[in-house]
Amino acid sequence: MFSLPKTLGVATLSALALATSAAHAGSHSDVCNTPSSMGDLGNFAGEVITIAGSMQGKDQENLEATASCFEKATGAVVKYSGSRDFAALIVADLQSNNAPNIAIFPQPGLAGDMAKEGYLSPLGSDMAAWMAENYGAGQSWVDLGTYAGKDGSKDFYGFAFKQDLKSLVWYSPEQFEDNGYEIPTTMEELIALSDQMVADGNTPWCIGVESGNATGWTATDWMEDLMLRTTTPENYDRWVSNDLAFNSPEVLKAMDIYGQFSRNDDYVAGGAASVATTFFGDSPKGLFTSPAQCMMHRQASFIPAFFPNKGEEVANGEADFFYFPPFADSGLGNPVLGAGTLYTITKDSDATRAFFQYLTEAKAHEVWMSQGAFLTAHKGADLSAYASDAQRKQGQILVNATTFRFDASDLMPGAIGAGAFWSEMTAFANGQDAQTTADNIQAAWDAIK
Repeated sequence: MFSLPKTLGVATLSALALATSAAHAGSHSDVCNTPSSMGDLGNFAGEVITIAGSMQGKDQENLEATASCFEKATGAVVKYSGSRDFAALIVADLQSNNAPNIAIFPQPGLAGDMAKEGYLSPLGSDMAAWMAENYGAGQSWVDLGTYAGKDGSKDFYGFAFKQDLKSLVWYSPEQFEDNGYEIPTTMEELIALSDQMVADGNTPWCIGVESGNATGWTATDWMEDLMLRTTTPENYDRWVSNDLAFNSPEVLKAMDIYGQFSRNDDYVAGGAASVATTFFGDSPKGLFTSPAQCMMHRQASFIPAFFPNKGEEVANGEADFFYFPPFADSGLGNPVLGAGTLYTITKDSDATRAFFQYLTEAKAHEVWMSQGAFLTAHKGADLSAYASDAQRKQGQILVNATTFRFDASDLMPGAIGAGAFWSEMTAFANGQDAQTTADNIQAAWDAIK
């Protein structure tokens, strides 16, 4: 997902992200003219590399522009096919021995399933070591693309290219300046700032979890971010697989902290009772009313598409964001919650291997950075290549991350991640206590084991 979490498809989300970035992308007569040079990738004149994925529209154009630089360097021909039905199509193609050379998975779960069935070719330990060294929170990305193969042994299959970022708090710089508020750098400071806002007669937060059949997903994102800030990444992974029970003390702690934000009438625009009925896309609009209904809104990088002027507020300085901070002295570093696409080899060839080598080049990232709607954790990519200041700042957060974790509800079984987790967090918004909420979700886990 960018993964617009759970509610919209990958193609839709990409279009939303573009609403806030494409207008600010620089014009490039030659998209390959980016800050970094490129190494020798070999000569594959006339060889065809086929790629399948879910990206369409402008994202497809940007992918093809990025691939064009590989084509110019090697003489190979890259052919991409994008479909909203990618998940079903790729399984059918793999099972019928009609696979493309490369499959781009928006969800790691399906990639892992295909690796287990023996349909993916390992990328190798050298590629894994490169990513661990050259990506922010590099080992996290290696782990995300590492699965058990058909023989049960684990290997690195999924190269993360094009990331998305969720750990953001949006605000109005003018409101902060008028009230003398400083950007918090720790969770303790964020809570203290929220209390100061209340004391000043302001409302700190706009929070909404209504989203039709997907109501509750924004609350799960809060939970995921708070889990990364209150317990170890290993416990986060155990939580995803239910080795750490949903009603464990670690999960209840994160839920209680979320409740301190979302169930506090003084903290939330419209009061805590409004959280369950406020559409998530309408929620941030309170930042821009006069007087402002709220001072802050925690949401992913796509949310400016829902601002009153569709994200122009970011470009003209009416809106900005800061990193959702960790607790001081927690020892958990700078964790980041997000998503990303995983490139896998589904039909091996020397030219295909060269394309993956190209993906390690800073230039491959910079080409898409310059076109907009793209973030990368590649530490060697030149930040000046980004199409906007906002994307540059978000890219810096990814590079500085010490831990990255994929959206947990997307990794959980559908009955949990897109079922009980959503519905029970909505019940929590409606006043159900944390223990009952956690117990009910754990009962749903137990029912599918």
